[in-house]
Amino acid sequence: MLCDTSMATTEIEKLKREFLEHTEIARGRSLKTVENYDRYLTRFLTFAKIKSAKQINDNLIREYRLWLNRQPATEKETLKKRTQNYYMIALRAFLKYLGSRGVDSLSPERIELAKVADRHLDLITLQELERLLKAPDTSTLQGLRDKAMLELLFSTGLRVSELAGLSRDLDIDAEEFSVRGKGEKVRVVFISPAAREAVKLYIKKRNDLEDAMFVNIVKDHTKTAPTRLTPRSIERIVKRYAIKAGISKKVTPHVIRHSFATDLLSNGADLRSVQMLLGHANIATTQIYTHITDKGLRETHKKFHSRRK
Repeated sequence: MLCDTSMATTEIEKLKREFLEHTEIARGRSLKTVENYDRYLTRFLTFAKIKSAKQINDNLIREYRLWLNRQPATEKETLKKRTQNYYMIALRAFLKYLGSRGVDSLSPERIELAKVADRHLDLITLQELERLLKAPDTSTLQGLRDKAMLELLFSTGLRVSELAGLSRDLDIDAEEFSVRGKGEKVRVVFISPAAREAVKLYIKKRNDLEDAMFVNIVKDHTKTAPTRLTPRSIERIVKRYAIKAGISKKVTPHVIRHSFATDLLSNGADLRSVQMLLGHANIATTQIYTHITDKGLRETHKKFHSRRK
């Protein structure tokens, strides 16, 4: 059924390249997303060895799914269902693009995703969060910086990449600011009084000219200029304070983002508003938090629902 000629990939590779360019330019997706799509589709085309998009059919997809399911992820495990779904989502997006171009191929609706267990959220308690926020020693510039980072993460629900990209000329007094998130989408986030005060104290103590909001601390900035903290650096800082605060769970900036979302929902915010504040493109992504409010609903039902005597 499959063909292996030098011309086999010419047409399909051209379509793949045009799809990736469309994804980046017309759809405004991040370079990371484009790179992932490229990797997923390249793996599919390496397996399929097809001449044209017309050759993508149900039988080929079935064979590909079987092949993916048997691919090793580690020495002892094969690819997880969720990871396999990433490959199929990329393929489905490619087929949808082909359809929009009028290219004869398999309908994207024919691509079904594997059933996966609900995502488990790594959460910390309110008490643990309070200990984390109080962990930095604010008598030092480094402590002031780290306090400002932690407070901003919880106040805004920013992704770590968004936090790392902030500029120090942010208008903190405005109590809100715009951030460019995934897919170059702009959203408004809001600053709590605690976060605003922490950022002000930190900026006031800065005596360097670096434009970035969060930088590494250098003893003599006249000799060594500070540089912007990377997302990885921020992750390490958060981990260090979690250990200092006596939190045994894994704590990352994304865990603080989870805390931001669940705090809003637990206090009565509606799902659509939380979706906008988090910058989720699809509300289905935000729905992973609904089990938090479900617990509250269950307690309400127990408390107020009339029972037969």
